[in-house]
Amino acid sequence: MAHVAEWKKDEVNDLKELINSFEVVGIANLSDIPARQLQKMRQTLRDKATIRMSKKTLISLALDDSDKEGSINTLADHMDGQPALVFTNMNPFKLFKILESSKTAAPAKAGAIASEDIVVPKGDTGFAPGPILGELQQAGIPAKIDKGKIVVQKDQVVVKAGEEVPAKVAGILTRLDIQPMEVGIDLKAAYENETVYTADLLTIDDEKTLSDIQKAFSQAFNLSVNAVIYNKESTPAIIQKAATQSINLAFNASVLTSKTSDMLLAKAYAQMLALATALSEQDSSAVDEEILEKLAASATQAPAAEEKKEEEPDEEEEEEEEEEDAAAGLGALFG
Repeated sequence: MAHVAEWKKDEVNDLKELINSFEVVGIANLSDIPARQLQKMRQTLRDKATIRMSKKTLISLALDDSDKEGSINTLADHMDGQPALVFTNMNPFKLFKILESSKTAAPAKAGAIASEDIVVPKGDTGFAPGPILGELQQAGIPAKIDKGKIVVQKDQVVVKAGEEVPAKVAGILTRLDIQPMEVGIDLKAAYENETVYTADLLTIDDEKTLSDIQKAFSQAFNLSVNAVIYNKESTPAIIQKAATQSINLAFNASVLTSKTSDMLLAKAYAQMLALATALSEQDSSAVDEEILEKLAASATQAPAAEEKKEEEPDEEEEEEEEEEDAAAGLGALFG
């Protein structure tokens, strides 16, 4: 049986103790992170998370032998580059967000894989005419001399996403002070409560998530009101809707109540005037003088009412204002 170095046993035991002591365990890639920047990140995460680098085989042994239930050992499937375990009690989504926000721009190194298209922008390079013009052109960058300066004629993609950065291009990018790479702790997956979350699940667009929640709330609210499902949010709207419908029913059925009496009297008065108008057109003697005076007064008021109507805002404008008020109210609910 092969002898196992004592330090390896101690390392596995230390890792197991850390795994069992924290609610969340993550696996990260620390490749290409300068020591100074890594130290700064450790300080940023102080009292929030612990980072422990180790050999892949020792990390796998510690994960397999831990007391955690579930598939924590599948974290080993996400070990890339220089693996490290991250231990914390904070939510894994919050941990991922902190690590992503701590990443900084860095120069492109020869052989590095571009995560997205690397573009040299159009404009003045700040360089005077010289050998660098040929170097730019050799790197596929359309450059020329203009007014005593070397100028890039148009935006140029020098490396496409997923491709390696050639040595010549890396040198040119550094001289142009273009830092297209991101350096930081790359969290590949995290374990919490018997579940492993991969990086694609941990990546959350805050604005889209808030928009989705607002949309879901609006749809659920409309459903509960229309289906008459009582809850804290829908009950006031359901009662208001029922009150409006009852008033409309009472009005259309000519049922006198404290809410409908004024409306029904106004309706009856309008119908009386309409009938009187029709009768007076056929025979003016069929309508008494008092009614004729009311008809004359109504005819005088009609142009004024028409003029006032023209001054009122369009229904579309009112609807826009109502939509804005509704959006503002919903925004306050989620603010």
